[in-house]
Amino acid sequence: MARTPARAPLTDPVFEGVAAAKGHYESYYLRAVAPDRARAVWIRYTIHKPPGGAAVGSLWCTLFDDDGAPPRAVKQTFSSPLGTRWIEIGGCTFGPGYAEGDVEALGHTGHWELRFGEGDGAVLHLPRPWMYTARLPRTKTLSPVSDTVFSGHVEVDGHRVDLDGWRGMVGHNWGAEHAERWIWLHGIAFEDAPDAWVDLVAGRIRVGPATLPWIANGVLHVDGVRHVLGGIGAVRSTSVSETPLRATLVIPPAELEITSPRDQIATWVYADPGGSEHHSAHCSVAALEVRLGDRVLRTGHGACFELGMRETDHGLRVQPFPDG
Repeated sequence: MARTPARAPLTDPVFEGVAAAKGHYESYYLRAVAPDRARAVWIRYTIHKPPGGAAVGSLWCTLFDDDGAPPRAVKQTFSSPLGTRWIEIGGCTFGPGYAEGDVEALGHTGHWELRFGEGDGAVLHLPRPWMYTARLPRTKTLSPVSDTVFSGHVEVDGHRVDLDGWRGMVGHNWGAEHAERWIWLHGIAFEDAPDAWVDLVAGRIRVGPATLPWIANGVLHVDGVRHVLGGIGAVRSTSVSETPLRATLVIPPAELEITSPRDQIATWVYADPGGSEHHSAHCSVAALEVRLGDRVLRTGHGACFELGMRETDHGLRVQPFPDG
């Protein structure tokens, strides 16, 4: 049975109600991919609030194209973000059915005007709705809009792409701290299964000196059926082997293998509210194979693979934009 939120307020911003002494991060994001080629966009509106400090908002825009260039990326940070239709940063808004923005930083520019539909319902990555308002877990994540269709355009550094019937999703996450290590995996544009999609989050959290095993939660939609992946009860049978370029995940009842081309990975600095940092390696044109029993789904370009990690010796080029 699919996990779906009972009420729309789970799309409402959280940061405006966070106590002044508390730290907080929050993001609304979207991903869309071309149906027939390795071209995709990934856009984020984020909030960063250190304990006792004021919240700042950042706009991130990354464009992946199959023209031989590395990902084109830009990020700009503003003061005084607003919780307006979901979020407003620097006069740029992201709300039900649309996202619009203009950014300029470090000699790079970005512009986007996008529209999207209601999609195929929401996906909760936590197993119980009450967990989204409880103190624990300290990281909350969900996809308010799954499997939607985008239209509009995105332009980075003068390179413009038009989105005409691109499929994708919209996500929302927030919390007091990032997981110690995380994976976000999303897949569409499968061969011989045009309506299939997968949306999965896996994480390892730190408790004192110990880092707990991987916990994964997600949904695989295929042949009109949503299959719940992972969960707390599946921790013992969950297996994850990963590097920034590839991962193999056994998340009952499915097995997934994902590969990112090195030259199409955008690596960013992610600030933690407490003052430390992660590196996040993100590719939105990855190859993915999913096995569900005898069924095998494949896409050569329609997957997103993001690995959040503490190490900095991964050999990947890090985007020059600071965070926090």
